[in-house]
Amino acid sequence: MGVVAIILTIAVMLIGLAGSVLPVVPGLPIIFVAYLGYGIYSGWQAYAFWTMVLVGGVVVLSVVLDQLASAMGAKKFGAGKAGMIGAFVGAILGAIFFNIVGLIAGTFVGAAVFELVFARRDLYDSLKAGTGALVGFLASSVFKFMLGTILIALYLFKVVMNGAP
Repeated sequence: MGVVAIILTIAVMLIGLAGSVLPVVPGLPIIFVAYLGYGIYSGWQAYAFWTMVLVGGVVVLSVVLDQLASAMGAKKFGAGKAGMIGAFVGAILGAIFFNIVGLIAGTFVGAAVFELVFARRDLYDSLKAGTGALVGFLASSVFKFMLGTILIALYLFKVVMNGAP
């Protein structure tokens, strides 16, 4: 039963890792839930409850930084509220209809179009805002993916070093 629990935990963590780049899927919180579930299952034998406190703190901090990074990236390049909303809408629609390429392109196009149409900005400023939204999204995604990978590696290290129940 222990091997099944480990495999299930890793599967959930990998879904969380995918969520680090997909919009709407809370990637790092999913990884945290997998940690929590395995900790409860194992009676905290593989890692201490304090590991959960540390992982939880890192996840909360990353969620806050994620929001700031995306907004700051878009803002730095001149995007307003319309551009940020457009980036979000474009990312969702792009991911639904065109997979990962659509996600990336949709972030850019959504921000640019919303700035052009709703904020009534000129084409140059709209494209600049789209670029900022894309840069913020990519930087945030890379950060979350790296952090998710580190959290999964920490889990594997703890479980292997302490022996799986």
